[in-house]
Amino acid sequence: MKFLAAFAALAFASAAQAAVPAEWTAPQAPFRIIGNTYYVGTKDLAVYLIASPKGDVLIDGALVQTVPQIEKNIAALGFKLSGIKLILNTHAHYDHAAGLAQLKKDTGARFDASAGDKPILEAGAISFGPTANVHYPPVTVDHVVKDGETVSAGDVHLTAHLTPGHTPGCTSWTWNETESGKTYRVIDICSVSVAGNPLVNNKAYPRIVEDYRASIAKLKAMHADVFLAPHAGFYDPQGKEAARKAGRPNPFVDSAALQNFMAKAEAAFDKELARQQAGEKP
Repeated sequence: MKFLAAFAALAFASAAQAAVPAEWTAPQAPFRIIGNTYYVGTKDLAVYLIASPKGDVLIDGALVQTVPQIEKNIAALGFKLSGIKLILNTHAHYDHAAGLAQLKKDTGARFDASAGDKPILEAGAISFGPTANVHYPPVTVDHVVKDGETVSAGDVHLTAHLTPGHTPGCTSWTWNETESGKTYRVIDICSVSVAGNPLVNNKAYPRIVEDYRASIAKLKAMHADVFLAPHAGFYDPQGKEAARKAGRPNPFVDSAALQNFMAKAEAAFDKELARQQAGEKP
């Protein structure tokens, strides 16, 4: 149900509304996920900090109004903004990108993103979908990442996996973390939800359906020990953290989580595509 609720929250967020879903701005105390990977976002908008002695990496920027929360969370964990040397993005929708410009300014970090999302990020707006009328502070892309490219800051090395569809440059990220002497593969997927995107006669993005299908197939073929996503509603990190505090082995380690998520995501995509092709109203 949380998976479907998260999809609905994205699909029905009005592009012009001043208010956003409460979970997007609700404060969330930061916590460690695994190794040196930490959750520093809001209750639902996930932002990740991957730390190393020689430089930290931040993934996603949430909203303009949540930047102070993110920065407070980073400080609460004992890290400095100046320690962040690289900022990355999963995709250019405003709920994950609006805070990037301020975070880049406050940290002085390099910002890397895909070629597909670069024009959206640098314009601060996307031309299709339910958020087409939302404008956010544009952010300059310092380096364009290619599919399969590894980018680094300090001892942190992340690999970009282009998974377009949700946006033209949607990018999933993988990296390794070590805990208790074992190495785990971590993935932060870019969203594969339709979330109000037009799949039929999308003149701004004609190959949107083909990209979604290719990205779903690509992610289904991947392996990960730890599954993360841009929205907490996709994988319930708070519940996992509570279970760990209760004494369970790290609940974030679940080699079946990615495939379970992708099975639901593919079914949801097929259903929405069929609905749009039939001309039905949502």
